[in-house]
Amino acid sequence: MKILVTGGAGYIGSITVAELVREGHAVTVFDNLSNGHRKAVVQGANLIVGELADSNRLAETFAKGEFDAVMHFAAFIEAGESMNAPERFFRNNTANTLTLIETMLRAGVQRFVFSSTAALYGNPEKIPICEDAPLHPTNAYGESKLLVEHMLAWMNRVHGLRYASLRYFNAAGATAELGEAHNPESHLIPLVLQAAVGKRSNISIFGTDYPTPDGTCVRDFIHVADLAKAHSLALHALESREKLIYNLGNGNGFSVRQVIDAARRVTGQPIPVVECPRRAGDPAVLVASSGKIQSELGWQPQFPNPEEIIRSAWEWHRRHPDGYGN
Repeated sequence: MKILVTGGAGYIGSITVAELVREGHAVTVFDNLSNGHRKAVVQGANLIVGELADSNRLAETFAKGEFDAVMHFAAFIEAGESMNAPERFFRNNTANTLTLIETMLRAGVQRFVFSSTAALYGNPEKIPICEDAPLHPTNAYGESKLLVEHMLAWMNRVHGLRYASLRYFNAAGATAELGEAHNPESHLIPLVLQAAVGKRSNISIFGTDYPTPDGTCVRDFIHVADLAKAHSLALHALESREKLIYNLGNGNGFSVRQVIDAARRVTGQPIPVVECPRRAGDPAVLVASSGKIQSELGWQPQFPNPEEIIRSAWEWHRRHPDGYGN
């Protein structure tokens, strides 16, 4: 299968590209490299540097590629930042995705796998969260993704676009070759590991008065390799299914304090913490039920233990202290 992967030089995208190449697919990565890395694009995949807002560049790419499907990872992801500059998120995550969908439909491509988010659920009424839970994002990042899901439902209804929306929250961990290297970094586990190696003096805990057992936010951390496999399974399922919406998670929540304690055990380092006020838009608990994709597609997370996830990231960061070096 010929697949276009937007954002395929980024963290989750690059590891999914590696999985697709291993499966024998012909993969083209479309990325502006603002948050991605050339060195993260595995051998066997083709890289095109471009902007999703550039409809002409996209049209040229589709004309040459003759793709069977699109996987869409390219997006801004920092929920906290989205509360300071929501317009950037609606432009990049929502409007640019519409440009991508319009272009692929004109090219006759009818399969689309979307990197969505559990942030769509906001402050959920029930835990774990199921796919039919109310969608009430508490930040502009989640809203920008929800608008895309609304668009996809209409594109399916009107144009017959087959799509899968995969909702997950905290991707973490690494493979032997590929890992997480954002600049600046905003995700909890790599930030904790930076503190472990002395690249930062401490790790900040944003909010200690949430209605959780230890007062800190609780999240469902999922290994990035498990996410990659789920994207592949969803892509193949679209050969016979028109619309798929799945949560992806381990089904177990771990608080910020629990993650830091696990990192201390893995690294053997003290990892000092500083307690800070809450960030705007952070729900107290987000734990997703992934029972639907497990029963329908046979997906199972292979790394359910947070220490396993952290250890894989720790090993990658020790081998790549400067990330990808670009």
